[in-house]
Amino acid sequence: MAKFTLNINGKALEVDVDPSTPMLWVLRDHLKLVGTKYGCGIAQCGACTIHLGDTAVRSCMLTVSSVGNQEVTTIEGLSEHGDHPVQKAWLEVDVPQCGYCQAGQIMTASALLKQNPKPSETEIEMAMNGNICRCGTYTRIKKAVQLAAESGS
Repeated sequence: MAKFTLNINGKALEVDVDPSTPMLWVLRDHLKLVGTKYGCGIAQCGACTIHLGDTAVRSCMLTVSSVGNQEVTTIEGLSEHGDHPVQKAWLEVDVPQCGYCQAGQIMTASALLKQNPKPSETEIEMAMNGNICRCGTYTRIKKAVQLAAESGS
């Protein structure tokens, strides 16, 4: 076990865990930030996506020891009141069905728009390609990302 002070959602939080513990389990089990979901455990589905700095990463494969002092943002920290432009677009377009993958989808979309505020349809498809939605809401996801881009996320 080792102590880590992590910068999560703008707060310094301390955990005492094995250095090889994936951030997914640090967030969910130790810090009770359960918006980040477990999907596949092998970084293939995107349900566990968080931001490390401004980059969307899969928390199931990111060890706590590799985070260092980089800022971590989870779905809980994306906006205080659920009013991030991507979250608002998700609601306006009525994207979710079961909702399980949506935190990861939103985190991937918001990272994309931070890096590329006006992505083309192809760029949206490429960025979102690694996020699986079992309900098949891909058309609405793309529409919501486009709407968030138009609104100036």
